[in-house]
Formats: sequence, C-alpha cells, structure tokens
Amino acid sequence: MHKGLLIILSGPSGVGKGTIRKYFEKDERLNLAYSTSMTTRKPRDGEVDGKDYFFTSKENFQEAIKKGELLEYAEFVGNFYGTPLSEVERLRNEGKNVLLEIEVQGALQVQEKCPDAISIFIIPPSMEELEKRIRGRKSEPEEIIQQRLSKAANEMKMVPNYKYIVCNDDPKLAAELIETIVLRNIELEANKEV
Repeated sequence: MHKGLLIILSGPSGVGKGTIRKYFEKDERLNLAYSTSMTTRKPRDGEVDGKDYFFTSKENFQEAIKKGELLEYAEFVGNFYGTPLSEVERLRNEGKNVLLEIEVQGALQVQEKCPDAISIFIIPPSMEELEKRIRGRKSEPEEIIQQRLSKAANEMKMVPNYKYIVCNDDPKLAAELIETIVLRNIELEANKEV
C-alpha cells in the first residue's frame, strides 16, 4: 500500500474553506481523511469536540508543543490551533489522502516539514467580500473582526508560497477545481509507482 498524499487547504479566515470542503469531502475517488485540528478556542454553536476540533486547554496545548506532537501550530487572537502529528501519519500510512484545513502560518510550517504536500490557497473574490463574510458570521466582536481582516491582508501576500490558487467566488465551482487538483495528483502519484 502506498502512503497517502498530504493536502493543505488554506486561506484567510472567512474565505470559505469549510464550506468548500463540504462539497467534496465525501467524494470516494479522493480517498480523503480529514485531519481534525486541536484548538484552545471555545466551540461555536453546533461544533462537536473530536469532529470539528479537539477542544483543549492552553496548558494541554503547550504540553503538546513541548513534546513535538504537532505537525504545525499557530496562535491567533489569543487562541492556539494545531494539527496532531500522530493522527496525520496514521491516516497516511493507511493509504488515506489527508486533508489539512489550516491557517496560513501553519500551512507554511507543514510545507517546510513536508515539501511533497499539495498546497492549495483559497482566495476571496475581493477583500470587501471577505469582510462581508466575516461580519456575516455574527460570532465575534468588532475588535476580533478587525484583527481577522488585518491578518487576512497579510496572508494574501503568501499566495506565491502555494502550488495552487483557487478563487472562492462560487463554493461549488471552487470545490470542483480542488477535486480536479487532487485527482490529478493521485494519478501522478500512481504513475510514479508503476
């Protein structure tokens, strides 16, 4: 059995990573396993511990960093986010293509550690549209919204560090483009083994 691919889905907060993922995550041709991230932030309405995120304390998160148990991690607006390394390796060794839906800071760490990762950056149609989406969540105070917008402007400068760029003007179309990218990379990997 060959080792699964590592796929990074990244982009600024509010760009629609989760919405896009829902369109293609069940496509059996992609053989995807979604890597659940760990975070110290509080769950939003409807989020489930162990499914959407592993919700944990800052102390437990710091311990995981010290022990080298995270493939990547980042701190944003007072909370930590990270990817448990053991889970990613287990899934890849089972032949699953592991999807990481992560922030830009974490994506750059993964690309450094795993240069074979397929990196996909999702951009908004415009910064005005991104602001509209972030405000539309109605889940954060103005101060946090401003921090997210400032961070997004900086993250857009990281586009050249990614192999693929997909604009989320239409989530279904963006998902179809990502499916095509992943299927092509699965095919390329299979041809290497022949």
